[in-house]
Amino acid sequence: MNKPAAPRLLSVNVGLPRNVPWQGRTVFTGVWKTPVDGPRLVRRLNVDGDGQGDPDGHGGEMRAVLVYQRESHEYWRAFLGRDSYEHGQFGENFTVEGLPDDDVCIGDRYRIGDAEFEVTQPRVTCYRVGLRMGVPDMAALLVAHHRPGFYLRVITEGHVRAGDEIVRTRRGPHAMTVAEIDALLYLPDRDPARLRDAIDIPALSPGWRQSFHELLTGGGSP
Repeated sequence: MNKPAAPRLLSVNVGLPRNVPWQGRTVFTGVWKTPVDGPRLVRRLNVDGDGQGDPDGHGGEMRAVLVYQRESHEYWRAFLGRDSYEHGQFGENFTVEGLPDDDVCIGDRYRIGDAEFEVTQPRVTCYRVGLRMGVPDMAALLVAHHRPGFYLRVITEGHVRAGDEIVRTRRGPHAMTVAEIDALLYLPDRDPARLRDAIDIPALSPGWRQSFHELLTGGGSP
């Protein structure tokens, strides 16, 4: 059997927020991302040239970079019957090869180019990805099919560029994958032991940790 290729950064994608009509109203959103040429500096809060229209739900130190996989692009292309997807189509800053949601763990650290990153949470279930894709229930589909993508915080600022190899430098505690954490929040039949494990992961975004605490103590949705 051939050894899988090392994970790789295929594209760096940025976009500034703009007003977009959606279901009879106007939405201010930065979900439209396009690839850039050459190296791009990644800072503590975002990629240079990028912006978010809803800073309460996207961006900030714990959600500085959104990652999505080429393999998931191909999955949705087949599932939705589309011809192809461009890099950045799902609102991601980094389009990558490898790093599947059922393997990457919360708390994993990766070196890309001159920068180092830590996985903090899955993509939030925001309607804006449905707006971008022209599929209103896209956010729910990402959860149901266990392909949410994930956010990174920046441990070490630096330049990255398309073609950079992605090297894991540390594994997160409790080996809780992005797909598992996502399902733990959004899907039923939760394992209380895994809720406790999730709360114990220092890298997990505070909002997600609080949600799991409420579920564990009976303060969240059943």
